[in-house]
Amino acid sequence: MVEKILKDAEALLEGHFLLTSGRHADRYVQCAKVLQYPEYAEELAKVLAKGFEGDEIDIVIGPAMGGMIIGYELAKQLKVKSLFTERVDGKMTLRRGFVIPEGAKVVIAEDVVTTGGSVREVVEIVKENNAEVVGIASIIDRTGGKIDFGTKFTTAYSADITSYEAENCPICAEGSIPLVKPGSRILKP
Repeated sequence: MVEKILKDAEALLEGHFLLTSGRHADRYVQCAKVLQYPEYAEELAKVLAKGFEGDEIDIVIGPAMGGMIIGYELAKQLKVKSLFTERVDGKMTLRRGFVIPEGAKVVIAEDVVTTGGSVREVVEIVKENNAEVVGIASIIDRTGGKIDFGTKFTTAYSADITSYEAENCPICAEGSIPLVKPGSRILKP
């Protein structure tokens, strides 16, 4: 069902992509194309929510931009509060008067996990507020299950999509496909 949603939304892309991590890849999953359809976001959140059945979750929090919509939908399924973090001067931050109460049980939501950098930053924010990370939920796991956050990791779609350091990218070496940046975060050259 999840792969059908991704295909129907034309979210599975092939080409030469610059990832938020700075790495390059020949395939990309553009979750924004999926999340523009509320019915797809709801279905994906239902899949992710199953991974937290029986857990007493208080809050779902996701990094802006990618984790905001799926975080909201997941919170709706779990019937809890939804928060998001934002990057300010290059640092992930909790703003807008959002508060994570001490002892709260938190799920971190993300659209795509490649290196897990943004998720790890949100984990630190949760811990700084003396709350508990019960698990991570991501629509896409680009590592094919190879990433370890040290907690439960629930995903709707897992694929081992190879990525390359920019200086070792075989697509760049070939030179026939232009590099594009489809994600949300602006990278500094």
